[in-house]
Amino acid sequence: MVSRRIAHLSDLHIGAASEEASEWLVQAVLRSGAERVAITGDVTHRGRAAELERFRRTFAPLLERGRAVIVPGNHDRLGDDVEVELMPGERVQVSAADGLWMVRCNSTGPHNRRWWDSHGLLTPADLRAAVEALDAAPAGATRVLLLHHHPLPLPEEAVLERLVSRLGLPNAAELPLGLELLRRVRHRCDVVLHGHRHAPAELRPFSCEAPLRVFNGGSSTELQAFRVFDVDGRRVDTCWIDARAAANEPPRVLSRAA
Repeated sequence: MVSRRIAHLSDLHIGAASEEASEWLVQAVLRSGAERVAITGDVTHRGRAAELERFRRTFAPLLERGRAVIVPGNHDRLGDDVEVELMPGERVQVSAADGLWMVRCNSTGPHNRRWWDSHGLLTPADLRAAVEALDAAPAGATRVLLLHHHPLPLPEEAVLERLVSRLGLPNAAELPLGLELLRRVRHRCDVVLHGHRHAPAELRPFSCEAPLRVFNGGSSTELQAFRVFDVDGRRVDTCWIDARAAANEPPRVLSRAA
């Protein structure tokens, strides 16, 4: 099987991020040689149609020929609610090509129309649909699960988030069924990609018997960096790419892990 490269972008917040930061990312992804681009939510900052249009203009080179695989985030449900534009149809869908079996799970909900209520939604039906979608993967395919909200606990990133967590409110919490989702997909999935938290992270919640790897992409526009994944069947290697490298230079690898 031929090795394929996936770039993981997340939390672009188009409308708040500078156009320069977005353009650098696009050019760096193009130079990285990624055949597929996973974008795990918060594409827009206020869920405005104008922000979505700006995203489409800036990221057009990555959106051509269906190279980008997108799930919405809670910010995309604000304002004009562009969630349905980013992922019309069922809450769980499959994007398959070139030995990649990418399952998209929409972890947003109607409550995300309110700025304060940023936490995600994952229903038992979503879990069943994700399992069924992964079970349908052909033999030898690299199986990737995409969603926006974090399925495992991650540190709060602001004083207000720490406060609401101490009050027992769900606003900054992980998906209530997130761990159950990972338990069900651990033998069915090779890598899980998500966003929501702006600080990147990699977690391996289970033993070496089924070492499922869960990656939070962070905010790509803030970091001016992103992970790429070189996949070949069940093998997944990853490294960070610096988007600030000069346009006439090859992308700079920040770190590498297998």
